[in-house]
Amino acid sequence: MVESVPAGFERAKFSNPFLDMAGPYYVRPGDEGIIVGTRIHEGQINHINVAHGGVLGTLADVALSLQVHEAERPRLPVATMSLNTNYLAAAKLDDWVEANCRIDRMSKRTAYCSGRIVCGDTVLMTMTAVFAILRK
Repeated sequence: MVESVPAGFERAKFSNPFLDMAGPYYVRPGDEGIIVGTRIHEGQINHINVAHGGVLGTLADVALSLQVHEAERPRLPVATMSLNTNYLAAAKLDDWVEANCRIDRMSKRTAYCSGRIVCGDTVLMTMTAVFAILRK
């Protein structure tokens, strides 16, 4: 499959072996934060022909934490303290899915974020998270 990416998205610059396997991820600026997108590929599909729940869960964690990481310069190192997800619909092979997230509240050491993952007009997941900000 040749991966098609919607206009305005660029390959994410964050990378490690796990995220390379889980993605690839693409980013673009949104109204409230950075939108993170990916195309569902064959390696992410389970026995009922939809994306594994962990695929969307990983996208949720990546997209929510990215909002905090990019909130200041120098960039903030963060660690997930809590991630809550609500699965509402399934993603299928070749679906383009996007995570739209925002920071709801941020202090010196903690950030609270929320968002949703969509495929077109369909909401696949809603999510909230709390992150520890690992300032030196």
